Parts: sequence; structure tokens; C-alpha cells
Amino acid sequence: MFNCADEINSYHEDEVTLPKEQRDAMRDRRNANRERVKNGLAKGNKPKPKEFCSQGSYAMKTMVQHPDNAYDVDDGVYFDAEKLVGERGGEMSALDARNMIRDAVDDGSFKTKPEVRQKCVRVYYDAGYHVDIPVYRRKATKNFLTGEEEVHFELAGAEWKRSDARDVTDWFEKENKKQSPNTENGGQLRRITRLLKKFGGSRSSWRGRMAKGFTITKLVTECFKADSEREDIALYNTMKAIRDRLLWSLEVSHPVTPGEKLTSGYDDSKTCFLKDKLDEAIETLKVLFEKDCTREQALKAWDKVFNTDYFGCQEKTEKAESVAASAVLSSGLLKGRAASVVGNPVRKDGGGRYA
Repeated sequence: MFNCADEINSYHEDEVTLPKEQRDAMRDRRNANRERVKNGLAKGNKPKPKEFCSQGSYAMKTMVQHPDNAYDVDDGVYFDAEKLVGERGGEMSALDARNMIRDAVDDGSFKTKPEVRQKCVRVYYDAGYHVDIPVYRRKATKNFLTGEEEVHFELAGAEWKRSDARDVTDWFEKENKKQSPNTENGGQLRRITRLLKKFGGSRSSWRGRMAKGFTITKLVTECFKADSEREDIALYNTMKAIRDRLLWSLEVSHPVTPGEKLTSGYDDSKTCFLKDKLDEAIETLKVLFEKDCTREQALKAWDKVFNTDYFGCQEKTEKAESVAASAVLSSGLLKGRAASVVGNPVRKDGGGRYA
């Protein structure tokens, strides 16, 4: 396979992983929302949160750059269940809990008002991304056999449902540590996850048809093919393994919730779409295995896979730099020769240097 490992690494760093400036801006706005929630709850004489916890791709560090800044940052707020009391003294409903958070975070500073969604409260930003605030309650029960306290968490969705997104973050970190050849630069499994999420979002025409980022993340952990020497080989082999796995079954199970699926039935249209697009990408990359494959052909193939001109531009830049370097070298040689002639005049009769 034609070696494009350096180019894949550069593409990941320049075009895929989030720049520090964007990560810092998201963190600052996340923290500002936490303060809004705490202040709003206190002002309304509502229960005090037990804690906040970042979740999803932000917490797993698998977010990728988006041309429209359409990022989704998840930041859960947690309460003790006994403190979430309804108006009549009973249990606060899941919808009332979400409404409470919506009212608390809305301090009047947003152009678009925060919105109650099915499983969270969404806060919109002019930059293009949004912060989702799911609401959880902590329930403690006593085990009658052991006498010990057992704790679980429930998410405020259509109703209270046992769930805790922190379990997903823990799952992914364990998989990354276990499967990556090393944890340098975040771990290879995490980098390949980002690259395949970037592939999944590489065309605007794929939106709504492609498998979601979390589904792609789960498939990477199932099918990851590590390579300690070359990132491009790890990426290609993982793409092929996911395609082959989806040929066998289009269903994908939730990594931590038993019995829950990330897909809709055995003929899920979105994982089928992912399979078809991976098949096309693998076909495009066949040229890399030809004996006479050139660097230009290889980079053109990766450009097509990711729907970019990044790889081709890299080659053009290198050629331009090479031409410029040659020009500088030639200029230096000419100047050196000229100086040599001036410093070593030759007699008209053909003799050597004047004494």
C-alpha cells in the first residue's frame, strides 16, 4: 500500500481534530452555562445541583472540525432524586425537570432562547454550535440481601429512564487504552475514530442519511485494526473491517446499555448507507495497491475519499518549495562563480592568476 502515513497524520492535525482555540471557547461557554444554571436555580429557590459532568464526543475527545461550526457539546447536570420534588410534594416529572433547567439557564442573554428537547435542554450560540444539558437524578436504594446502599442514575427523557452517559465515556477510554498500540497523541483508536467521523460528515448531501457519530464510534471499537508503524494502514484496514462487519449485520448495539440498539432494525438505512460509502472509498483506494502507483495518484485518492483538496495541495506546496529551494541554490552557485571570476582574474594570454 502506497505510504501516505505522514499525510494522514498531517490531515488529522490540520483538518480533523479541534484546534485548542475552539476547545477553549467551548469549555468557557460550558462553564458559563453551569454558572447560569446554578444562579438561576438559586434565584428561583430550586434544588441545588449535586454536580455537572461533560459527556458525549466532547468528553471522549472525538469531536471533529465542522465547516459550519455545527458542534454538539453535552454537559449533564445531576441532582439527588429526593430533592426533585413536584408542586404537590410528589416526584418531579422528567418534563418538569427539563423545564426547570431551561428556565434557570435562560438569563435573557441569548438571541435564540434555550429550548426543551426530548432528552435535554439545548442552548444555541451564534457561532453555530450548541450545548445540550441533559438532566439526571441520583437514586439510592438499599439492597435487602446485603444491607448496602446501591446507587444508579436516571435521565429525564420522555420519562425517567435508567442511564448515565459517564458510563459511555468510561467505556470508550478503556477501549482506547486497551486497543491502541500506545497512548501517544491521544491513542490511535481515538484518532481513527475522528478520521472516520470526518469521513462520515464529509459531504453535505450525506446529512440525515449517514450513521451518527456515536454509531461510527461503536463500530470503530468493534473493528479497529491497529498498526504501530503507519496510520494510513490502520485507517484503511479499519474501514475495510467495518464494511465487512456491516455486510454481516447492519445492527449496532449500545456499548453499555444491555438490549438497547443504536440502529433501527435489521435493515437500518443509515448503517447501510455507511456500508455503501465505505465500499466506494475502498474502491477508490485500490490504486494505492498498484505497483506503479505514484504519489500524485495516492494523494488524489485520499482527496476523493475525504472530499477535500488537502492532500493534493500538500504535494503542490512541496513542489513549489522544492522549485524555490532549487532557484535559491542555483542563484547562490552563480553568485559564487561570479565572485570566483572577480577574485581570480585570468590573463589575456591564458596564464594563471596575476601575482
